[in-house]
Amino acid sequence: MGFVLRLIVSFALVAATWNPTAFSFVRWAMDTPGQVPLKVLGGLVLLALYVVVLTAVLRGIGVLGVILVLGVTAAAAWVLVDWGWLRLDNPGAVAWVAILALSLVLAVGMYWGILWRRLTGQVETEDQPGT
Repeated sequence: MGFVLRLIVSFALVAATWNPTAFSFVRWAMDTPGQVPLKVLGGLVLLALYVVVLTAVLRGIGVLGVILVLGVTAAAAWVLVDWGWLRLDNPGAVAWVAILALSLVLAVGMYWGILWRRLTGQVETEDQPGT
């Protein structure tokens, strides 16, 4: 259940930031006149969430891991296009696939440490100053 929860949270974060519907922070901030303090607050909250999540992802799988997971998801999307299950002439569907791909990268990155411990039985530790 841990990975699914991380995937849902990642998907919610990415989709809340931008999606092809009218219900996203970017669309709201661009289309709503005024309310600058609320827009700044919303943007800073999203930025803080991304900093936390991206820190966990980069510690978990690193830049190479992000590239590999993106490559796998891009190849999976290519297969869906090749089989006719995803059409590139539907920009909304392509956007949702991209949001899902980014969500998968974030979820895998946040879950990697747990998965690594389960697969190998090894525990990662960080050096503590003064010990």
